Amino acid sequence: MIQRLDKLLGSQGMGSRKEIARLVRRGCVLVDGAPAGDPAQKVDPQSQQIVVSGKPVVYREHLYLMMNKPAGVLSATEDSRQRTVLDLLPPEFDRRGLFPAGRLDKDTTGLLLLTDDGAFAHRMLSPRSHVFKRYRATLERAVTPEDVALFARGITAGGETFVPARLFPAEDPAGKAAFVEIREGKFHQVKRMFEAAGNRVLALHRCAIGGLVLDEDLAPGAVRLLEENEEKQVFIGQNQQKQEI
Repeated sequence: MIQRLDKLLGSQGMGSRKEIARLVRRGCVLVDGAPAGDPAQKVDPQSQQIVVSGKPVVYREHLYLMMNKPAGVLSATEDSRQRTVLDLLPPEFDRRGLFPAGRLDKDTTGLLLLTDDGAFAHRMLSPRSHVFKRYRATLERAVTPEDVALFARGITAGGETFVPARLFPAEDPAGKAAFVEIREGKFHQVKRMFEAAGNRVLALHRCAIGGLVLDEDLAPGAVRLLEENEEKQVFIGQNQQKQEI
């Protein structure tokens, strides 16, 4: 897969094209042991060794990004009137084909994965994979044991049935917060489930997908590459989660 050096390094999160050009001028980029002469030179990451500032570049065909989605932004690739999560990406992650794997409502915050790997997204989102998404909900009233039992049985609301989910209280001074784990992703699902239980969601934050937990160091709107082991964590424990529910 031969491509421009600056484009390749940019796709791997090494910086913007201007930043990469500066690294090349400083002699910080080596191709097969020799300093790169031009940011636009052609390279093959599968057959050539590329080193940036002393660190070998491990080429990734696909990108997997973790974002701490802020409120007020759409989980979409584009919109003519409102900002989307792709509008928040820094230049080094400007890569064709990126999309949010799943969606969060406009006012929902927290863990969102973006990728250009359709097979990964399909596996993660398919109900057959039993990959849970964990949310922290701030509620109008505290959850009760009856609520926990209702979520565990499964809820029917507005003619639609939601499969059993795990509900448990979260630490909160007011006692009005709870975690809920679901393996579906229906429209406004968490909010509708609480409404069916006679409660109302005041704020909703996704904190985990499978075994992958939102990085606490990521500020709202910030994004970073997933490490290879983190990509696998999305699917850790999926069979156990299925059995627990």
